[in-house]
Amino acid sequence: MLQNIPTHVIAGPLGAGKTSLIRHLLRHKPRHERWAVLINEFGQIGLDAALLTTAEDGIALGEVAGGCLCCVNGVPFQVGLGRLLRKSRPDRLLIEPSGLGHPLQLIKQLHAAPWAGVLAVQPSVMVLDAQALTSGTVLPGAQQEALMHAGLLLLNKSAGLNGAERHAVTAALPDCAVHWTDHGVLPLDLLPGINVQAQMGADDPALPKSLAEMPGAWPDAMAPVCLIQQQAEGWSIGWRWHPERVFDASHVHAWLRSLGWQRAKMVIHSERGWVSSNALSEEDLSWTHSEWRKDSRLELIFDCPQDEAAMQQAMAACLV
Repeated sequence: MLQNIPTHVIAGPLGAGKTSLIRHLLRHKPRHERWAVLINEFGQIGLDAALLTTAEDGIALGEVAGGCLCCVNGVPFQVGLGRLLRKSRPDRLLIEPSGLGHPLQLIKQLHAAPWAGVLAVQPSVMVLDAQALTSGTVLPGAQQEALMHAGLLLLNKSAGLNGAERHAVTAALPDCAVHWTDHGVLPLDLLPGINVQAQMGADDPALPKSLAEMPGAWPDAMAPVCLIQQQAEGWSIGWRWHPERVFDASHVHAWLRSLGWQRAKMVIHSERGWVSSNALSEEDLSWTHSEWRKDSRLELIFDCPQDEAAMQQAMAACLV
């Protein structure tokens, strides 16, 4: 296994465009390199790995669901990362912490044992929603902290901002490299540390092991797995369904439009094929073709707890 693997933390608040940036970077990965991506989500189901799934070789995806990587006593993160590195033996690692998490605490963990010498942490990328900053949105404290230590600020969703608006945004940010963009597009050569290469290392480094993954077997193909989480940052509910269950995408869309969620992510087997969607509360849902086939997944984040039974019934009514 390689050592001093260049490691890029892609941080930023909820919905800024971190997943879009990672998807763009993966599309431009050098063909001869193996890359790994570790994703952390606030909810328990885990959607970003499904949204990033690609048919391209040389890309391994891992996920740690349920809160912030640095806030779950470190065990799920340590084990999830160790499993991903042993399985993929990557030339480069990307880590996407939850938009509700604490990026600086995560970076401190990556510099400590057992990762010292295994990983070479590069200056982080902070993805920010330029439109939201222009309208006066205040970043959470943990994200403000991380801004001061970033290697690059990617100001996403910047289409339509005039010169004065751009100046006002940058004037309120730390003195740091800035790149204005849309849809998470960043030329690969602008990724901090992209020229750093891993080195040959130990065959079997002492990395954390164990911790069960979400079971892949379905005791009842007709019944979904439903997981709920309550934390200070919000309340989430998520489902997984057997891949043979089929949804009416228009019914799912109509039902979700009636709810006041903060974030909605999904990959579903619909009557029109496998499709995905990923939206913030003020955005409408749009469907994109997905290469994911393992199961249907849907996760919603709310400010406060919702009526679980009513939501279960509504989801069941969307099945074909």
